[in-house]
Amino acid sequence: MVRSLFWRNFVVKMIDRATVDRIMEAADIVDVVSEFVSLRKSGANYKGLCPFHDDRTPSFSVSPSRGIYKCFSCGKAGNAANFIMEHEQLTYPEALKWLAKKYHIEVKERELTDEERDAENERESILIVNEWAAGFFSDVLRDDPDGKAVGQAYFRSRGFRDDVVAKFRLGYAPARRDALLTAARKKGFSDEYLAKSGLCVRRDDNSLYDRFAGRVIFPWVGVGGKVTAFGGRLLDSRTKGVAQKYVNSPDSLVYHKDHELYGIFQAKKAISKEDCVFMVEGYTDVIAMHQCGIENVVANSGTALSVYQIKLLRRFTSNIVLLYDGDEAGIHAAIRGTDMLLSEGMNIKVLVLPDNDDPDSFARKHTAAEFRAYIAEHQTDFMEFKTQLMLHNVSDPIKRSEAISSIVMSISLIKDPIIRATYIKDCATRIGIAEQTLISQMNKFIRTGRENQMKQQAREEERAQQSPPRVAGPPSAAQQAGSMEALIIQMVIKHGDEVAFKDIETEDGGSCDLTVSEFIYYNLADDGLTLSNALYQSILEEAVAFVQEGKKGLTDYFQKHPDVQVCQTAIQLGVDTYQLSQNNQVRSSEEALRSQVELLLLDYRMAIVMGRIEILHQQLAKTTDEGQRNALFAELKDLIEMRSEIARLTGKSIL
Repeated sequence: MVRSLFWRNFVVKMIDRATVDRIMEAADIVDVVSEFVSLRKSGANYKGLCPFHDDRTPSFSVSPSRGIYKCFSCGKAGNAANFIMEHEQLTYPEALKWLAKKYHIEVKERELTDEERDAENERESILIVNEWAAGFFSDVLRDDPDGKAVGQAYFRSRGFRDDVVAKFRLGYAPARRDALLTAARKKGFSDEYLAKSGLCVRRDDNSLYDRFAGRVIFPWVGVGGKVTAFGGRLLDSRTKGVAQKYVNSPDSLVYHKDHELYGIFQAKKAISKEDCVFMVEGYTDVIAMHQCGIENVVANSGTALSVYQIKLLRRFTSNIVLLYDGDEAGIHAAIRGTDMLLSEGMNIKVLVLPDNDDPDSFARKHTAAEFRAYIAEHQTDFMEFKTQLMLHNVSDPIKRSEAISSIVMSISLIKDPIIRATYIKDCATRIGIAEQTLISQMNKFIRTGRENQMKQQAREEERAQQSPPRVAGPPSAAQQAGSMEALIIQMVIKHGDEVAFKDIETEDGGSCDLTVSEFIYYNLADDGLTLSNALYQSILEEAVAFVQEGKKGLTDYFQKHPDVQVCQTAIQLGVDTYQLSQNNQVRSSEEALRSQVELLLLDYRMAIVMGRIEILHQQLAKTTDEGQRNALFAELKDLIEMRSEIARLTGKSIL
């Protein structure tokens, strides 16, 4: 909380309101979200899979007219800046600067103070170090004599053009074991973050040395464009007899190898556009295919696919082509992780290249058109590929039975029952076994899978029951008052600048017209009431100041507010996070709006009165002093009368 308040104050100082307004006006919510999520037009809005939870059906909606997004499953909502904050784990000023850079808006900012620099958290510090290191490696490759003679020579031997080298931010680490360490210290980077980023390794004596010395560098760039890690490769002349040709950054706060895909940042737009992704094994495969003109390609760098990587891909497409070498190792690599892909709802095809070719060498031999033609002609549906692979030249009945069971097991993992039935029918035809036999076996696998899920769920519930269960009861009066405050501020945000109260009598005997926000503020103030939620009270007061300046557009004002908490609250409430009851929905007429505001304020007072009555009952149960009890009874009597009067005005019975 302290840190969020710091950044709230910080953004006001760093970026003025006019600049924030320019940024938010320029930010196209569909354009911004499409950087990370594949969206499909749906009426006036766009829909896609929510990036903030495990979304299997599109529950994530983007409204271009209102400039906001909303997930109707997990409840996340916001504007373009909120989306970048949430998705990229950035602070509000960083999200604004991200948008400003995207839309070429100049943001003038002063130098950070020592206190502000100290306030940068560990994750942000590691990302800053990584960004600097990527530039350092690139500069060495381009300008240093060894970088030119060794690093550039290697990349040119692989046929990589300069523009592709720049696109993937390739670099070279000097052979001296303290070259990066020395340069980083001169720039003021601490040893702590050089070690935590994995750029340097700590010896037993606590000294540091460069992890990637003498290697060509492949930066890992996350889906949001941040450098999260590095891969370093020994040059060909040094790899003979070396077990570890490649060295990668270790896991850190910003990098987990099973969460990342190499090339995802450079490929995401093409993946969304083509509605398909090619999966290859290594860095050079990705780069060579980009140079060939095929950009919807990523690599898992030789590791088995994880559920995190699959879910990352499913944001952009559900269609994947596994593209591997034509040798035996490549064929078996194409099988790894496929059951997980199927269980996550991916549609799989396999493309095996000719013998002695990998995607890198094949791309260098062919044009993009030739490569695409080969893909179209030779890619195979995964089930067909697996059937041919596992049953080829297998005559032993036991081994054949095991192979068929493995194929049926894969089919059982497919979620769509129609696709499952289609594959079973095709499989029965291919292998000459009765379709009903395969269906029976598939159903056994499905039941076993469900039983395993239920057992896992039971184990989790058993662990949860080790703590005393929390019994949910009816909401307390305090909780009801909190909900009513949210409804009041929702009314202020959505209708606060509308004049709904006319000819209101003033203290001097005159009359005036009041907006919704003014009426709410003065109505509460008459009874000495303020909203208990400090943020809500601040929004109410700012709304009154806004309308008293004769301004319009209160909803837009708050949803583009420079205070991130105000902004997020306005968007959450603006998309009806708190819904009014069906018979109390605000209609368009002035009279209905006025009636709704008055009813809300009465309900709020009722919640406050009920809360005070609860407290008095508790105090009476604990008090034996006769004088104090009499005072409590007198207050209780007044509150009960007040409760009855409010109930009469609202027409609601008291339970």
